[in-house]
Amino acid sequence: MVLGKVKSLTISFDCLNDSNVPVYSSGDTVSGRVSLDVTGEIRVKSLKIHARGHAKVRWTESRNAGSNTAYTQNYTEEVEYFNHKDILVGHERDDDNSEEGLHTIHSGRHEYAFSFELPQTPLATSFEGRHGSVRYWVKAELHRPWFLPVKLKKEFTVFEHIDINTPSLLSPQAGTKEKTLCCWFCTSGPISLSAKIERKGYTPGESIQIFAEIENCSSRVVVPKAAIYQTQAFYAKGKMKEVRQLVASLRGDSLSSGKTETWNGKQLKIPPVSPSILDCSIIRVEYSLMVYVDIPGAMDLFLNLPLVIGTIPLHPFGSRTSSVSSQCSMNMNWLGLTLPERPEAPPSYAEVVTEEQRQSSLAPMGACDDFERALPGPLFAYIQEFRFLPPPLYSEIDPNPDQPTDDRPSCPSR
Repeated sequence: MVLGKVKSLTISFDCLNDSNVPVYSSGDTVSGRVSLDVTGEIRVKSLKIHARGHAKVRWTESRNAGSNTAYTQNYTEEVEYFNHKDILVGHERDDDNSEEGLHTIHSGRHEYAFSFELPQTPLATSFEGRHGSVRYWVKAELHRPWFLPVKLKKEFTVFEHIDINTPSLLSPQAGTKEKTLCCWFCTSGPISLSAKIERKGYTPGESIQIFAEIENCSSRVVVPKAAIYQTQAFYAKGKMKEVRQLVASLRGDSLSSGKTETWNGKQLKIPPVSPSILDCSIIRVEYSLMVYVDIPGAMDLFLNLPLVIGTIPLHPFGSRTSSVSSQCSMNMNWLGLTLPERPEAPPSYAEVVTEEQRQSSLAPMGACDDFERALPGPLFAYIQEFRFLPPPLYSEIDPNPDQPTDDRPSCPSR
């Protein structure tokens, strides 16, 4: 008997998006097929899948223990999000080469479906960093007697969605700083920097509009700049390793002594980057916008404005929501201009309710009989007497002014 051969073992996902890229979120169902192509007839013990999601960090540090002694300290940590196993063909035991319980697969191409659900709890977004990663994958294993297992692993992407249409991410970010340059006993004028952006949350592909004012009262020529930085933080064994990377930058015009430059919405585009990772205990990915003044021969003057890179873009009404606080004073002035100095008197009761309507409302209604019987006599008489009376006449003079309790002046703020 001539044994067949395994020609190929492949894994494919049932993708629901247009790009055919397997992307999922917490609570989604991951489904797909394991395809096995064989030439001739083969006998297998099992065909299994193993799906796993985990975050892992690892780095090493060299330390000195004396004048002639050095050692390397390893820092590793791992968080598992899920671990799923399933048998598509055969049985569980693969540790022997017995011929019992074998499954025969004939020549040709065979497909075996698999499906499992991701946990409902938040998952970290897939990420590849310098000292750690967040990975999700499915592995297929084909076991045959007297042969080494055939294994194949295929990764899929998980996004933990961040909706930037939340009040905390729609709030403006702003700051102001000033720096005075000194050289021995000589002191020049200050360099001041004020910057503001419309909101904290953005998505890749958007442009950040930067509003800034730079005033140079020093004797040096300075250059205003802006940059987006990504900060990767890795945690293991009580230690932290941080990596900072430049994502995008822009440069303003040189500013000579006594000059001022204003940015009225200068745009800095966000390139395709990984979303922020804020809920993983061992990996954090954060972003910030640095608006700074490059000062030759001195430390730069800079402002750090935090950013959150999300996955759900801004809704059409989000721009109005984000500017509520910045427009508050303008709206108050607008209200002061439009409100009349003296209010107009309301219409009289006779203009609104006719005598016929009043008399008809006083007539007993059959639907109210049970209600009337349920109420005590005095209480119902009180309601009948006062609920249809006209309101008191309008007057711009208070008939019962407050009587001061003492001669002390009242607080102006009241």
